[in-house]
Amino acid sequence: MKEIRLLTLNIKNFKGVRSFTLEANGKNVRVFGDNATGKTTLFDAFIWLLFDKDSQNKKDFAIKTLDKSGNTIHNLNHEVEGVFLVDGKHLTLKKVFSEKWTKKRGSATSEFTGHTTDYFVDGVPVKKKEYNELISNLIDEDIFKLLTSPAYFNEQLKWQDRRKVLLEVAGDVTDEEVIRSNKKLEQLLDAMNGRTIEAHRKVIASKKREINEQLEKIPVRIDEIQLNMPKLDGIDKESLQTEISRLNSQIDEKMTLINNIQNGNAISEKKKEIKEIEIELLQIKQQHESGSKDELYKLKARLQEEESNISILQSKIRNLDIEMNYNLEHINQIENQLHEWREEWQRINQQQFEHDETTNCPTCGQPLPDEQIRKTREKALKQFNLNKAKKLEEITVKGKNGAAQKQSLIEQNKKFEFEKTKILEEIEKKQRKHEELNEKLKTIESTILDITDNPQYMAKLQEKKGLQDEINELEALANESIKTVQMEIIELKQNRDQLQAELGKFALIEQAKERIRDLEEQERKLASEYEKLEHELYLTDEFIRTKVDLLEEIINSKFKYARFKLFDQQINGGLQEVCETLYEGVPFGSGLNNAAKINVGLDIINTLSEHYGFSAPIFVDNAEAVTKLIEVDSQVISLVVSEKDKKLRVEIQDEDLKEAI
Repeated sequence: MKEIRLLTLNIKNFKGVRSFTLEANGKNVRVFGDNATGKTTLFDAFIWLLFDKDSQNKKDFAIKTLDKSGNTIHNLNHEVEGVFLVDGKHLTLKKVFSEKWTKKRGSATSEFTGHTTDYFVDGVPVKKKEYNELISNLIDEDIFKLLTSPAYFNEQLKWQDRRKVLLEVAGDVTDEEVIRSNKKLEQLLDAMNGRTIEAHRKVIASKKREINEQLEKIPVRIDEIQLNMPKLDGIDKESLQTEISRLNSQIDEKMTLINNIQNGNAISEKKKEIKEIEIELLQIKQQHESGSKDELYKLKARLQEEESNISILQSKIRNLDIEMNYNLEHINQIENQLHEWREEWQRINQQQFEHDETTNCPTCGQPLPDEQIRKTREKALKQFNLNKAKKLEEITVKGKNGAAQKQSLIEQNKKFEFEKTKILEEIEKKQRKHEELNEKLKTIESTILDITDNPQYMAKLQEKKGLQDEINELEALANESIKTVQMEIIELKQNRDQLQAELGKFALIEQAKERIRDLEEQERKLASEYEKLEHELYLTDEFIRTKVDLLEEIINSKFKYARFKLFDQQINGGLQEVCETLYEGVPFGSGLNNAAKINVGLDIINTLSEHYGFSAPIFVDNAEAVTKLIEVDSQVISLVVSEKDKKLRVEIQDEDLKEAI
């Protein structure tokens, strides 16, 4: 176990104490003093030296010394120095808090501009980061405070943090361990489906809330369905069905009558004659157009072919123009680049060798031999000429490549121009051929007679018109009869539709009843599911109660006097997480006297020291409240209120303290 003991604590100008040295020599000591003599200041200085806070865990507290009027006394160094024994080795830590005064330019007096803190380890000045790293390597700040103040655990830690510390010390109980300890919980394991108990309770609560919402909606939905059911008002279903069947039969009879009128024999015969005439007209037209028409179609096909060929050739011309324009742009770019390379070649070629001849040795400063100077110059000249020749060669190669590329593009454009000339000649030939075919087409079209000039064709057309006029007269008479029957059908359908609407009410009522039955069945299933969830929730409560018993038993076994309450029973039967320290059933925060509070705090420190493997000086404030402190393995510094001691007085205890409450 790592052990820290306080040998000496020196304070100067700290919270009103001008100068005081606590000689503890690593032993248990009792510091006596009246109120406001600086007992608690010793503990504040001890914590500030290590963590920049006071014993109440506050970072912003008054360090400076004040005069009788309560004003700060300036230009004082506020110092705390502690000499410790850490695992048998001496360690001296010191911090000095000072005011910073600065004299601005042009001012005769200095102005207060802030504070500085200086840090020392074994008398050697160090930076704040090094100082803090040294302390953090000794022990974590929160753990150190737990082990140095009996009140820190119960009075300064939040209950959630106290609970976390206890579970860390005792070790939590797994869900499987809880379930194995109570047979009633075996069925809960399957329901949890790998979730933690907390997560499963959230799932249950969510499902219950969802089921409740659905259960609340179902009666409302049933009421809505019942309110929207159609009223039958003494309607007889069978009578309606019989009347609808009778009306459908009458409608079918009327429809048959219309078909018979439309399919009269006279009209059918005349329509047949018209179809025969239409066939004859088609034959006459085909005979009239045979011969000259065929040649006309062939000419049109050739014209279309020539137009397509001309379009293809023109497209080739456009593509060649694009290629040539692209090459011309590229040629211009190459010419610009060649011009730049020529200028660059001239500039490099005109460069002259320049050499800064250093005649002295850069190391010792003595003059260099003439031979060495000459060789150095010749080497530099050779390198200059080599670099110059290399650059000129690179530019020359690039220029040759560019010129070759330019010439290649020029040759390619010449080839394109020749190809373009050939295609233009071909287009001219095609256009002349197109004009010849077009003239021939006009000549043939002028010799073809129109079909309307054919007497036989026109006679058949007149015969067809006469038959159509006779059909129209017959249909006009039939239409009057059909309209009368159609009006009767419309009236019959209206009566039938009204009766069907009445009959449909029976189907709507049956659908509504079926929907109500579905909702009632859904309500029964939801209620059953809700009961199942309630049982699961009861099992989770039983789980938590079992876990509480196991946890509190394990945790309390780690302590000699302190006991801990980790859960509160709620009015609704549930459990709420808490963390309350008890002694003989009395809560720490209500009813426990100061002596018991201090000794319970020391008991907690004993267990935590063993757990963390660390022993540190314990400051017991208000120690006058305790007749005897329980036995602890750490160094104890008791701060005792003594009215007669107007200045701090220290007693070193040679014998170990005996355990007692």
